Amino acid sequence: MPGEFEPQERIWMIWPQRPDTWRDNAKPARQEYAQVAKAIVEFTPVTMLVSSGQRENAGRLLTNPGGSEQDSKMPKHEIRILEMDSDDAWARDTGPSFLVNDKGVLRACDWTFNAWGGSVDGLFAPWDKDDLIAGKICELTNTDSYRTDGFVLEGGSFHVDGQGTVLTTEMCLLSGGRNPHMTKEEIEEKLKQYLNAEKVIWLKDGIDPEETNGHVDDVACFVRPGEVACIYEENPDSPFYKASHAAYEILCGAVDARGRRLKVHKLCCTKRPIRLPEDYRIADSGMATDRKAGDICIASYANFLITNGGVIVPQYGDENDALALRQIQALFPERRAVGVYTREIVYGGGNIHCITQQQPLSCSVDKR
Repeated sequence: MPGEFEPQERIWMIWPQRPDTWRDNAKPARQEYAQVAKAIVEFTPVTMLVSSGQRENAGRLLTNPGGSEQDSKMPKHEIRILEMDSDDAWARDTGPSFLVNDKGVLRACDWTFNAWGGSVDGLFAPWDKDDLIAGKICELTNTDSYRTDGFVLEGGSFHVDGQGTVLTTEMCLLSGGRNPHMTKEEIEEKLKQYLNAEKVIWLKDGIDPEETNGHVDDVACFVRPGEVACIYEENPDSPFYKASHAAYEILCGAVDARGRRLKVHKLCCTKRPIRLPEDYRIADSGMATDRKAGDICIASYANFLITNGGVIVPQYGDENDALALRQIQALFPERRAVGVYTREIVYGGGNIHCITQQQPLSCSVDKR
């Protein structure tokens, strides 16, 4: 599996509509999804998967320049809209993890998806439409895929360096709602087999035990081979303090598949915790996790997307927004860091990396 920093063919996204995940029938979230897509398309083509009932709305929001001088400029690439049913809108976790074989031909992993924990602690039900997303994308792209029946995994639970190293967390992959029939060693071997990797670096905890059981993409990621960015909370009263320090210490002592001691870059956290606002309300369907005013949101600057020539970075209206953008820009001098306001996406339980999935550039697609 290529690193996220390697050349990409396109980015896949899924349009939000679920009223028991997104407040106000997902109208505010759609505005932010559209802004994320418009930021990405300056660098890389985007395909947005949209239910039939939302196609017109999506087309309006994704093509309407919005009146600003910046938005009125013609994007370098296109946002393509395709109809596809889904349960929710997290392309990182329901889309395929794309691979490139030794002939440069695209392949993909189609992980079993159970809404981050199934009947144990999953976030919604049913999830059968989402579990079909990866396979459908592979059909659209004529990509041979490897289905992992009986093995649950989400794309946001790991990062790779493209040179044989996988980064993940014990909190997520060893959680009771995913693969309780497997040992840590068996899960590690599965990752190596399906991602063609040689080394798995295990962090202990993520920062969102109640949402994804600790996806690593809120904590750390590879910025290039041999180098990682890791959140680092300075405030000991922060709910992210302990996990961020533990992750940083593990990474500082880690060696990758090539035998390199990792170079670890600190990435700031928000100055103040982001909480659900007092007027926050979502539909009570009885089929999804409830969220209440005052709940801590998992607002991490590490949940950015690396794409061709750019890095799309979450912004929250926090005092540290500009600092995070400067830090990430410094990590990627060859790219342009672009901030996008994503509070509504965070309110729904994720962020920019969670709602996107990259398709790497390949020599060809095998159409056999």
